Amino acid sequence: MEPISEPKLAPPSALELDPAGMQLRPGLGLSRQIHAQIKARILRGQLSHGARLPTTRALAQALGVSRNSVLHAYEQLESEGLIEARMGAGSFVSALKTLSASETPVPLLQAGPAKPLPAPDPTPVELPETPLWQALQHYQPTATTVGRGRAFRHGLPALDLFPHALWSRLQARFWRRQARPDPDAALSYGDPAGLPRLRELIAAYLSHSRGLPCRPEQVLVTAGSQQAIAIAALALLRPGDRVGMESPGYRAAAAALGLGGARVLPVPLDEQGLRVGALRALGPVRLVYTTPSHQYPTGVVMSLQRRLELLAWARANDAYVLEDDYDGEYRFSGVPLAPMASLEAGQAGRTLYVGSFSKLLFPGLRLGYLVAPAHWLPTLARLRSVLDRQAAIADQAVLADFMAEGHFLRHVRRMRRAARERRDAFIEAWTQDLTPLHPRFQLPAVPAGLQVFLPLEHRSEEQRLSQSAQAVGVEVGCLQQMGGLPAHSQQAGLVLGFATVPTADIRQAVRALADVWRGLL
Repeated sequence: MEPISEPKLAPPSALELDPAGMQLRPGLGLSRQIHAQIKARILRGQLSHGARLPTTRALAQALGVSRNSVLHAYEQLESEGLIEARMGAGSFVSALKTLSASETPVPLLQAGPAKPLPAPDPTPVELPETPLWQALQHYQPTATTVGRGRAFRHGLPALDLFPHALWSRLQARFWRRQARPDPDAALSYGDPAGLPRLRELIAAYLSHSRGLPCRPEQVLVTAGSQQAIAIAALALLRPGDRVGMESPGYRAAAAALGLGGARVLPVPLDEQGLRVGALRALGPVRLVYTTPSHQYPTGVVMSLQRRLELLAWARANDAYVLEDDYDGEYRFSGVPLAPMASLEAGQAGRTLYVGSFSKLLFPGLRLGYLVAPAHWLPTLARLRSVLDRQAAIADQAVLADFMAEGHFLRHVRRMRRAARERRDAFIEAWTQDLTPLHPRFQLPAVPAGLQVFLPLEHRSEEQRLSQSAQAVGVEVGCLQQMGGLPAHSQQAGLVLGFATVPTADIRQAVRALADVWRGLL
């Protein structure tokens, strides 16, 4: 007679899942909650290797849910390797290294009453020590804004005049094209240099409306002027190269110019723009960044003589000029000034030209361009491909239609007219309510652009005026926070944007400033 063998018992740690304590809340996805709670028990070690899960029918009955909800949760757990299904035997917990209590993750969906999060680990995570990482610690990105700009937020155009309905129709038409065979409407990868049709239209616009002769083969479509500046810097500069930058200047440009390890040096301004004599005094400089048509943020326009001197300096020193045509289209008397790049007249290209649609359409569009010698474009396009492959095809196609059908030029004229009207309203209100308060409130001339620069004597005064303006709901920009690299300029001043404020609201905002600033004086 054979001896009767004792049944093999599962180890205490491999007990079957007990659904007691599993609580489900309606409206959060039953399958997801079941998955999250079982997963949390497995990772905590409450269900160890070999633990058997109830059948889908049994667990569904215990929880009062449909069998499909449990089935979907089990399928997800199996796909993640947390459980394994054995034909005819059931589902069991896979062999895993369980986490300690301090390592246990918080489930994505917590069932039942909310539980406090575990205390953060007091040990700080070690930060990278690369030069770029360290440099970025000193850079503060532009604050994210919600809704349309209020008085007197700088850097924004008249967003209330954007043709939303027209743009929406063009977008709808683009997507309708995708439903039928159309070789011109592709949703696959595109040319990193930009949609060929859009490059042709940009080149035509710059040639005929901005006075810059160029061909489509010279145009690289970018994610706004910021990326164009970064691409130029990465392509042209070596670690340790010296870069001249007008000061005060565009803080984001200074950060982009230093991405590859170049050293950015301030070049002071005068009433004619960047001082070429001060640039020469710096010694060897590989590249200089400037906004000659309307200097940001002071509003100075570079004279023709100074432009010619700067180009002569670049040729003599085997250097490059990076021209950012900031606010170039917004000139209120006569026609917009031709870009400095147009003065090279067929000579060896020393000027790279940067432009953007942010101030003409809307900043969130993130489309701009870099104009460079044609034989540079293949390499620049490779760099663009490495960075982010390409701009969104849909946005490029819609913008191309907007330009090709004449809407763009009409919109530019409308935006220029509105900016001039709002500038006039701003100056009139300011002259009546603020200029009489103190001589320091005398505004300089505003021949172009979307904002006005008010120079001040001291940083403390700049801070005091801006904080009091904020208290009454008016936003002004501090030069200390926006004018180039932190150590570049000790100048003080405020930047007030008038273009994004409807004319009817300008008077009220200026009066609010007058009331609060009168008390400070």
